[in-house]
Amino acid sequence: MSSPSFLVHYQEIALKGKNRPWFLARLVRNLRQAVRDLGGTVVRSLMGRIEVVPGPGVDPDRVAERLKTTFGIANYSLAGRERLDLDAIAAAVLRDLGAREAGSFRVSAKRADKRFPLTSPQIEREVGGRIGQARGWRVDLERPELVVHVEVLTDEAFYYFGKERGPGGLPAGTAGRVVCLLSGGIDSPVAAFRAMKRGCAVTFVHFHSYPILSRASQEKARQLVDLLTRRQLRSRLYLVPFGDLQQQVVLAVPGPLRVVVYRRLMLRIAERIARARRAQALVTGEAVGQVASQTLENLAVIGNVASLPILRPLVGMDKEEIMSEARALGTYPISIVPDQDCCTLFTPRNPQTKARRATVERAEAALDIDGIVGQAVEAAAVEEFEFPDV
Repeated sequence: MSSPSFLVHYQEIALKGKNRPWFLARLVRNLRQAVRDLGGTVVRSLMGRIEVVPGPGVDPDRVAERLKTTFGIANYSLAGRERLDLDAIAAAVLRDLGAREAGSFRVSAKRADKRFPLTSPQIEREVGGRIGQARGWRVDLERPELVVHVEVLTDEAFYYFGKERGPGGLPAGTAGRVVCLLSGGIDSPVAAFRAMKRGCAVTFVHFHSYPILSRASQEKARQLVDLLTRRQLRSRLYLVPFGDLQQQVVLAVPGPLRVVVYRRLMLRIAERIARARRAQALVTGEAVGQVASQTLENLAVIGNVASLPILRPLVGMDKEEIMSEARALGTYPISIVPDQDCCTLFTPRNPQTKARRATVERAEAALDIDGIVGQAVEAAAVEEFEFPDV
């Protein structure tokens, strides 16, 4: 194809009614951010679709990599562009079919501008007839080996020979801000990804026990956030020291209740950060019954301390499903690197699986909760991430 471009289609955005222009504008803005380091690459909104034109000398594969990770895209195709002339369109299609071979084919046409004199079925018959005559291929409307797509707009027509699936979802940032409690494990990065896919802008909070333990968990958190930022383009990470807080809990709280108290403190700290960030919800990687702190009883007692909604995108998934999604996302190799995180520090041998709220609150009465939370938020280190990093 001479001067090919990518034709991007969206699906869920098209159902947004009066809000559709706002969602579309955010998707266009996100795409421009995603390709801003690919010199001269242009993003423009067309009728019901978006065109992304690679800059001079830019490898189209690099552009395609960015489209694969931009939420809001249903599918995309490397397309040719031609003037609104049926002879010219058919000639361009035949030229760019090149050495392709197909036992059967069909033409699928869309006429976005109804002022074009031929209807979609007429375009399909005309272009399909010329392809069949020139290549000797058989038309199969049900199960063709090759589909030739033609889309007629107001001033130009596009044609392409296949579609690549996009990530779907809603454009990043359209659903508001949330705060995700990010461990170095497998679950929470997947939970963050799922929140991003629904348009949430995710701020990350990671709890560590340095200098009691090594910096390894902090480095894993940075790597995970760096990878996830490819999906939402900008991220903020709070690194919260938690070791001293755990030592205070060990001195004041009976062993079986400590894990529940740790989790309640983490939620309180995350919520304090969330309110400072004007976030509207918290996100965790919890799944019912996966570990001792995630029984329904414990989830209820732990979640009781937060006044913001707690989103648990993985709540009904099993471990194999989560691991499979982590592999597809690319976080799995990072998550399985051995490290010492705060969850392994001062953990009792027999944690309580069915904690009672009243019992936990009595145990917490020995702690200066407000002081502990304020101290942790004040001590948190903040790091910014951006993609692409130019």
